[in-house]
Amino acid sequence: MPATLDTHFLIVLAFAALVVWRVYARIRRVVGRQRLSKVRPWITVVVFPLIFALLLATNLAHPATAVLALAGAAVGAGLGVLGTRLTKFEVTPAGLFYTPNAHLGIALSLLLVVRLAWRFVMQQTAGRGLDPQSMQIGSNPLTMAIFGTLAGYYVTYAIGLLRWRARVSEQAAAER
Repeated sequence: MPATLDTHFLIVLAFAALVVWRVYARIRRVVGRQRLSKVRPWITVVVFPLIFALLLATNLAHPATAVLALAGAAVGAGLGVLGTRLTKFEVTPAGLFYTPNAHLGIALSLLLVVRLAWRFVMQQTAGRGLDPQSMQIGSNPLTMAIFGTLAGYYVTYAIGLLRWRARVSEQAAAER
């Protein structure tokens, strides 16, 4: 039995290290100046809505969860518009750059991290008496509302980046 416990502990530790590394990478991306990629905003605009739609489809039997997810997406879209307005955009000879609002990006990232950590702790400390269905990420209304907020924010922000790129391209074409 102790070997199983040690293996479980090592798996949890490895997973925690992976999560910490990804959170660190995410927060670095939302804090500093970045080159505007031609592909990354399009991936965000396509992938996040697909994931969101799949999670919504799995929650059609739970209207409260679906409504909270949609409400979160609406809040996220509003935050995405605000985030785009607070972004510093730069056109340089080296390319197009932008610096997102650090406070907004960090707050949204930490919101998800804290929620997932809370669910993880609850799952680990509650024991085996829990219904496995209740511990699924997509079945919890609060988690879905937070995911909806993040999805709405990132998609709207990516659309804002794409629109800015289009405006800059139009201006450059008009100047030629």
